Amino acid sequence: MTFALSGDIDSAHVTELEALMATVSNRPVFLDLADVTLVNREAIGFLAGVEAAGATLVNCPEYVRSWIDAERGDA
Repeated sequence: MTFALSGDIDSAHVTELEALMATVSNRPVFLDLADVTLVNREAIGFLAGVEAAGATLVNCPEYVRSWIDAERGDA
């Protein structure tokens, strides 16, 4: 299942996304970030967590990828 995210992702959106992800926990999940323009620290934590749990981030902006990697200590 692919979810296309767009615009800003902040704390309020993270709460909604967590609820949405809980409903599809038994299927492969892809988050398409091509149209994401801004994220906050909580969004980075969420994205890193769902990726670690098996979701795939596609079209991930380089600044988001770098931040996720830095938060995990991969930088």
